[in-house]
Amino acid sequence: MTEGKPYRVLLYYHYVMIDDPKQFAEEHLRFCKELGLKGRILVGREGLNGTVSGTTEQTQRYMDALHRDPRFKTMPFKIDEADGHVFKKMHVRPRKEIVALKLNEDIDPKQLTGKHLKPKEFYKELQRDDVLVIDARNDYETQIGHFQKAILPNIRNFRDLPKWIETHLADQKDKKVLTYCTGGIRCEKFSGYLLRAGFKDVSQLDGGIVEYGKDPQVKGKYYDGKCYVFDQRISVPVNRTDEDVVVGHCHHCGKSCDRIVNCANPECNVQFICCEACEKQHHRSCSDTCRHHPRNRYNAEVAQAAEKQTVS
Repeated sequence: MTEGKPYRVLLYYHYVMIDDPKQFAEEHLRFCKELGLKGRILVGREGLNGTVSGTTEQTQRYMDALHRDPRFKTMPFKIDEADGHVFKKMHVRPRKEIVALKLNEDIDPKQLTGKHLKPKEFYKELQRDDVLVIDARNDYETQIGHFQKAILPNIRNFRDLPKWIETHLADQKDKKVLTYCTGGIRCEKFSGYLLRAGFKDVSQLDGGIVEYGKDPQVKGKYYDGKCYVFDQRISVPVNRTDEDVVVGHCHHCGKSCDRIVNCANPECNVQFICCEACEKQHHRSCSDTCRHHPRNRYNAEVAQAAEKQTVS
C-alpha cells in the first residue's frame, strides 16, 4: 500500500443483530454525511456491510465510533489509501440481506460457515492437488483476475451461485473446498451453503482477496490479474511478486487487457474489458446496437468536447 496518501477507503462487514435496520440506516446516513464520508452501506437485521471513502481523519473517526458500539467492537476494517474519494455520493440502505444469496432457507454465518483461513494458510492449501478452489464472485469480476486453478462459475449474480454448484459440482462433495471473494462477506454465507448442501470439508479465505494481497509474506502469489472493486477505482492490484500477469482480453480486439468500462448505452451499462483504442473505435460500446443508440454517452461527450473547443 502506498504511504502518505490523504484519503482512505474502508471495506468492512459484520454479522450481528440490528433490531431496526431502517432506523439504524437513517441515523447512520446522517452520521456519515456529518463526517464527510462517501460510499455505500447496507444494513440488515443480520448485520452491516459497507465500503466508504474519506480523509484519514474522517475515516479514523468513523472506525473509532463504530468500535465504541458494543455490536461492532471487534469488526475488522480493510484499509486502502487513495488520492481522493472513490465514490460520488453517500448511501445507507436497509436490506433484508446484507449480501443477497436469496435462499429459501437463509444461512446464518454465526451458526454455520466454513473454516476461516488466514492468507498464509490459504496460500499453503492452494498448493495441494486435491482441492477445489471456487471463486464466489460474478463473471464480470473474475474476467480481470482470479486465483490460479480456480473454478470460475459463469454467473451474473451471487444469488445464481447455488444453482450453478448444484448443476456442476454436485458429485464433488467429498473434495476439500476452498472458497474466496473480494472481502470475505460472500463466502460467509456461501461456505455455509456448501456445508448444508453436503460438502464435507469447506474453508474460506479470511478477509478475501483484498487481505491476501496485503499479506507481507504471501504478497498475492498465485493470484493472476487484478481484483475488481465496487467503486470508481474499478480494480486494484493483488499480486505483488514478479509473477503478476494480465488475464483479461479486450472485448473487441482480443488483446491482453484488464481495463474495464461501462457500456456508453445507458440502457445497457454492462461492464466489459476494452482497450483505449477500441473504446475510441467502438464509442465505448459493447455492440453496434449500443454504439448507435441515440443516448450513447460517449457520442454525447465527444459532441460536448467539440462544442467547447469551438466556443473557445
